[in-house]
Amino acid sequence: MNDWIEPTEFWKGKRVCVTGGEGFLGSYVVKELKARGAEELFIPRRREYDLVQLPAIKQLLADAKPDVIIHLAASVGGIGANLAHQAEFFYDNLMMGTQLMHESYLAGIQKFVAIGTICAYPKFAPIPFREEDLWNGYPEETNAPYGLAKKMLLVQSNVYRSQYGFNSIYLLPVNLYGPGDNFDPESSHVIPALIRKCIEAKVRGDKSIEAWGDGSPTREFLFVKDAARGIVLASERYDGDLPINLGSSFEISIKDLVETVAKVTEFDGEIVWNTDRPNGQPRRKLDVSRAKELFGFESQVDFETGLKETVEWYKNQWAHQVLNLER
Repeated sequence: MNDWIEPTEFWKGKRVCVTGGEGFLGSYVVKELKARGAEELFIPRRREYDLVQLPAIKQLLADAKPDVIIHLAASVGGIGANLAHQAEFFYDNLMMGTQLMHESYLAGIQKFVAIGTICAYPKFAPIPFREEDLWNGYPEETNAPYGLAKKMLLVQSNVYRSQYGFNSIYLLPVNLYGPGDNFDPESSHVIPALIRKCIEAKVRGDKSIEAWGDGSPTREFLFVKDAARGIVLASERYDGDLPINLGSSFEISIKDLVETVAKVTEFDGEIVWNTDRPNGQPRRKLDVSRAKELFGFESQVDFETGLKETVEWYKNQWAHQVLNLER
């Protein structure tokens, strides 16, 4: 299977700005754009452009002069980070998105691709999550501030299209994983957190690892290369006002996930469930039919293949460094 698809004419001559382009998802989107024929890419760095600040946004647009903006930049983390930084996550994501879209409209940007989050869905949305259910309830409490801040991009996108004719689309990727993910135990999501726990426990000879909650919630995961391909396909082919899910349709319980990660990392110790820690949203599984219908996106990488690739990347790139520091 090829990682990247054939170049197209769409990107030729277009200047493309990818916020968050040095991050986990962003780095794969940039690779995909290059493979699809994009040659004029502008990747703003946070130390040079703090997109929470309006003057930095105006400077970015003046410097980049983009035709297309793919807005991936976000303040984000797992359950622990969301609980510890609710205010920052709400404010930073709201200010980045709202001001960047408004200034992009004023600057005459041809297309704005807004990346939302699965955390925008109601806590008890019917399974599978359908885009039309986005407004039928309040998000799960631990990540609601982040989810609602990103959800405002959908509102803004729709009203700017309606009133100004501004071409902005809104995509909802499910939980991502893959090589290059964030493995920091203070801010990582569940898959990299579990991979690190299992590998370090195995090397140290620990008899057990701790997992949060009771293992009953379910999650859907999308390999990062698939997510990047979906975003670029939507950027090329979709110009509508409907929000679009990007997912794999593969649902797994946290209990089965922990056991699968332990198997792949060859950790054979006990899994201790800390039920004093939150479970998060009870279930997450997407209806992905709209993405297939409107711009031909389907995931290609099955979960176990993607997980093995992620584990091998972590072993090769980071595990030995972390363990050497801890000795």
